[in-house]
Amino acid sequence: MPELGPQLNSCEYDFIGIPIPIGVSNRHIHLTLEDIEMLFGQGHELTNIKNLGQPGEFAAEEVLTVVGPRGVIEGVRILGPVRSVTQIEISMTDAYRLGLRPPVRESGNVKGTPGVAVVGPRGVVSLEEGVILAARHIHMRPENAESFSVEDKQKVRVHVPGERGQVFENVLVRVSPTYALEMHVDTDEANAALLKNGDQVRIIH
Repeated sequence: MPELGPQLNSCEYDFIGIPIPIGVSNRHIHLTLEDIEMLFGQGHELTNIKNLGQPGEFAAEEVLTVVGPRGVIEGVRILGPVRSVTQIEISMTDAYRLGLRPPVRESGNVKGTPGVAVVGPRGVVSLEEGVILAARHIHMRPENAESFSVEDKQKVRVHVPGERGQVFENVLVRVSPTYALEMHVDTDEANAALLKNGDQVRIIH
C-alpha cells in the first residue's frame, strides 16, 4: 500500500510573537442609548453581570428577541457599554435561522447590511440595517503590535493547533491602548476548530 505522505498536523510554521488567547463570541447586540430607552423605558441603564475580556466591556443581564424574515431568536444578550450605532453580531447558523444573508464586516461598519426587528419588554425597534457576521479579529495594544511587527487594520494568518487544526486567513488586527490581547471568533468558527475560551493560537510569519 502506498505511503500517504506527511499529515497536515505535522506541518511546521514560522510563528511571530507570543501565543494569543481566544475569546469565543456568541450572538449579541450592541445598543445606542436611544434604542435602550425604546426597548426598556426612559432612563434605563444596562445591568452588568459579567466583565468581558476587553477592558470596559461587559455582558448585561438584559436580553432581547430578534425577529428576522423567516425566524426568531430569543434571549439574545446585550453587551455594554452603550454604542454610537446599534449592531447585532450573529453566526452564519443564526443567519440561516433568521432568514438573512449578512456580510462579514468589522464592528461598527453596518452600512448596507440587513435589518431586523428587535423586541424588548417595553417596545420594539425596527432596524433598517445593523446585522453582521463579525470579521474575525485580534485586539492588541501598541506594544503587542510592535512585537508582532503588525499595524492596525492589517490582516494576518493565524494557526490553530489541535485535532482540527487549521489556518484562519484574513484575521483583522485592531490596535488600541485600551485593548487587551485576545482573538475573537464566532461560535461557528470556534466549533469548526474545536476552540474554546482561553485556547491559544499563533500568528504565522
